[in-house]
Amino acid sequence: MSILSASFCTPFAANARAALSTHSSQSTSSLTGPIRWRLSAPWASGRRCPCLVLCSSKPSGTAELVDDKHPTAAAVAASSGSGSDGSHSRTFLDARSEEDLLSGIRKETEAGRLPLNIARAMEELYENYRNAVLQSGNPRAKEVVLSNMAVALDRIFLDVQDHFVFPPYHKAIREPFDYYMFVQNYIHPLIDFRNSYVGNISLFHEMEQNLQQGHNIVLISNHQTEADPAVIALLLEATNPHIAENMNYVAGDRVVTDPLCKPFSRGRNLLCVYSKKHMNDDPELVEMKRRSNAKSLKEMALLLRGGSRIIWIAPSGGRDRPDPATRQWSPAPFDASSVDNMRRLVEHAGVPGHIYPLALLCYDIMPPPAQVEKEIGERRVISFHGTGVSVAPEISFDEIYAAHEDPEEAKVAYTQALYESVNQQYNVLKSAIHGKRGLEASIPTVTLSQPWL
Repeated sequence: MSILSASFCTPFAANARAALSTHSSQSTSSLTGPIRWRLSAPWASGRRCPCLVLCSSKPSGTAELVDDKHPTAAAVAASSGSGSDGSHSRTFLDARSEEDLLSGIRKETEAGRLPLNIARAMEELYENYRNAVLQSGNPRAKEVVLSNMAVALDRIFLDVQDHFVFPPYHKAIREPFDYYMFVQNYIHPLIDFRNSYVGNISLFHEMEQNLQQGHNIVLISNHQTEADPAVIALLLEATNPHIAENMNYVAGDRVVTDPLCKPFSRGRNLLCVYSKKHMNDDPELVEMKRRSNAKSLKEMALLLRGGSRIIWIAPSGGRDRPDPATRQWSPAPFDASSVDNMRRLVEHAGVPGHIYPLALLCYDIMPPPAQVEKEIGERRVISFHGTGVSVAPEISFDEIYAAHEDPEEAKVAYTQALYESVNQQYNVLKSAIHGKRGLEASIPTVTLSQPWL
């Protein structure tokens, strides 16, 4: 599991001007029991940054390949090594059956090496992932589940024993264990590619050309699931591998404090911030979160100053949720201060920059809880389903600013223009996937395609 999201929280935004000034002067970082569990790990309240993604290692006796591009986690682990010092238990990596995995959870719990609440969460994660992959109709689904979940459970267990701490800017870990490829291989079986679409693929090509010329790209996006980064990469890897592998994600704090999320966050480039939705959850940690966000802002400024960076950010500050009355999903509103801070960072980088509106539709494969929760440890509901990503032409702030006398009104108007574009693209994807119109859902401003076919 994994994502990110995050918008700049209010204290983070308050430091923007100072960070811009600073960066400009620098030169260039069982188990039976109730399903509704809560994770309360002793390390969850420490100095942790937010982040996302999925992981891997090597079980014996499992299938090596799902397809040519997406080997199982077993194959990834075999080629990249376990990434541990050799003292780590192989309870899960040596599993040859579902019973081996589940009994392994019980074994480590009884030995006192695995907290009961995390053990229950691991068991539920296994069951939900298994059921979702079986929905795909893949004749090798059981082998895929065993291989991928053996590694996922192993990496979760590894982090329980040796907690990983995310810095303000986290670079994807590709060796000795390739976390990026595992997350791709873990999420791949959950996507129904026959019912998935990319909108305006030509604009992604345009972005890659801009990146090659040293320009910066910022994607202002809605945010749906912990798996958003993997979904984006999987839908673009056939045509735009540079974007798929080099995206930098602004990540919220939730995914690095949840024991099930942390291992899945190590395969992405992450700028870790604390979302304003959770800034005041613990009053004693507010000042620490502010300092951490200030550091992340400086890291972002330095990245943009170097050029050729692509950054994804969800200025809603969290995942989309269904309307309580209609149960319909739509992009959550964008925070104007978050958008404006991102825009100013791009403008002050000293290299050309472009801001594009991007839409994601993928909530079906891993929907969030209906309401925002303070406690760590949400239930993971997982399904096999179609997904979509779309981008629209960049939107110029200068053009909008010229039409407004009040700078504050211009900021709001610019945010609204980006949001409306994301909504329009989202509705096209919704028509194609949920409305089952497929490619016929395209409109003059959003052309759908399936580049993997």
